Amino acid sequence: QVHLLESGGGLVQAGGSLRLSCAASGRTGAMGWFRQAPGKEREFVAAISWSGSDTNYADSVKGRFTISRDNVKNTLYLQMNSLKPEETAGYYCAAASDRRLQITTWQYDYWGQGTQVTVAS
Repeated sequence: QVHLLESGGGLVQAGGSLRLSCAASGRTGAMGWFRQAPGKEREFVAAISWSGSDTNYADSVKGRFTISRDNVKNTLYLQMNSLKPEETAGYYCAAASDRRLQITTWQYDYWGQGTQVTVAS
């Protein structure tokens, strides 16, 4: 069993930055970040393979967000720069049993409770 705990969310002005963290307990494979705004479906943000050698980003965040992981600390990160008001959402960390890159929700086995990111205009 894997438990995931996100942190680092909060209120930021448009154009600002936040760094999300996800502490994992247990053995994880590939990991990813998703987000969900009220009334909308959960959407893919970024993913990383177990080794960290492969990453993938949603087109909307490319060049602004960076996903990384520290397997010694068993922690996943998401550096978010140039944030936009429309990116206000709950951000969720996910872990897969498979070590290869995963980009869809159904490929992930474990989910955190989420951390709220609010971007003020």
